[in-house]
Amino acid sequence: MVAMLRTRLELATVEFEEERERTKIMLFLVVIATVFSCFAVVALSVLVVALLWNTYPLAALCGVVLAYVVVAVIAWYAVRQNAHAQGRPFAATLSELERDAEGLRGRR
Repeated sequence: MVAMLRTRLELATVEFEEERERTKIMLFLVVIATVFSCFAVVALSVLVVALLWNTYPLAALCGVVLAYVVVAVIAWYAVRQNAHAQGRPFAATLSELERDAEGLRGRR
């Protein structure tokens, strides 16, 4: 019984470490991507508005805003899809603990 519990705790520890490392890497990449995407979007927005300012200033501003809204909606949709696609953290550990509990119930 003690060996089985130790194995389950080792599995939980390994899964926790993997999840922690994956989260750190993802957070770092998200921060880098966000910062440089913001720089690029601001520069592109200024360029578009500057090019169209003499002929269609209001249309240029509205077009930039509309583009921002479309990108934001697509990004939120992707975030939701990704959140639902990821499995539960520690799924293997929880599954093994459930099997252990069923096995112990069967012995009684």
